[in-house]
Amino acid sequence: MHDTLRHYTFSLLFMLACLVLAAWYGFSSTGTLSGMAQLLWIVFVLSILEVSLSFDNAVVNASVLKEMDEVWQKRFLTWGIAFAVFGMRIVFPLAIVAIAAGIGPVEAVRLSLNNPSEYERIVFGAHVGIAGFGGAFLAMVGLKFFFDQEKDIHWIESIELQLAKFAALPAAEIALLLLVLWGISTLLPPEEALTFVIAGMLGLVTFIAVEGLNTILEISEEKKRLAGAAVRSGLGGFLYLNVLDASFSFDGVIGAFALSNNMVIIALGLSIGAMFVRSMTIHLVRQGTLAQYRFLEHGAFWAIIALGGIMLASARWHIPETVTGVIGAVLIGLSLWWSIRFNRNSGASAAPALHH
Repeated sequence: MHDTLRHYTFSLLFMLACLVLAAWYGFSSTGTLSGMAQLLWIVFVLSILEVSLSFDNAVVNASVLKEMDEVWQKRFLTWGIAFAVFGMRIVFPLAIVAIAAGIGPVEAVRLSLNNPSEYERIVFGAHVGIAGFGGAFLAMVGLKFFFDQEKDIHWIESIELQLAKFAALPAAEIALLLLVLWGISTLLPPEEALTFVIAGMLGLVTFIAVEGLNTILEISEEKKRLAGAAVRSGLGGFLYLNVLDASFSFDGVIGAFALSNNMVIIALGLSIGAMFVRSMTIHLVRQGTLAQYRFLEHGAFWAIIALGGIMLASARWHIPETVTGVIGAVLIGLSLWWSIRFNRNSGASAAPALHH
């Protein structure tokens, strides 16, 4: 219990600090205890929403993080906070408004504080582009996992075996994604269709660029290792994880407006959730959970494909965030149950493999 709590100490302290800030802001802006309590409740609900939407994010993060050394794992938890909290939950929505409305960053901040309904309208107006970029990037993350000839563990064998075979065809997953982007774009008005396709292509290019950078860094490290140098870096993985985290946060940022259009409240609530997702990631790595439950990773990547598909489809149809959360939870829950059943049938030990 004490060991588990250790992974979440920083997140709990961070949550306490955010709730104190929310209480101060709530009381100073409303002047009443009931107003303060209402804003505190919204912050709490937003943090729960973020965690529930991002458990698959934590599992996928853990699959990347387990390959990195402890120094870079800690950097992901500490340095990555600035990117996840400040960058995606505060700067990102402000940047959308500044670009969409053609105003400066200071004016965007003023608009968010003084005219939140207009701020919300502009962010929602940029949804097609966000859906194209985020959906394409996440879909590629999921497809890359299954389009792999060397993959020898399969959960949904009838599908996963076929996808692994298709991996012999170069860039098959890219072709599939481009077809989906084109198909959805045909259902949109011309102007929105162009925005959607361009954003989707930029999401695809970003994925390729991050993967390419990661490969270059790995080759460089391998050369140094062969030359006798002790190299244990995780810069490529660190960059990949932060872009991945950013893509996951798109739906949370947009979905948050269903509860509040106040930038301060949204930032505080989502930041708490983002911190707990990071702690969950470290916990999964330290406990060796992915090695213990062999299909859990598969469930998370299927959930990512589902999330990517839902984001792409949301450019045309409104899909409630609860649907996304339920689909992700069901896929991960099924993969966990399947893993437990496999362990029981094969007589595998259910004791966690601790990594020091």
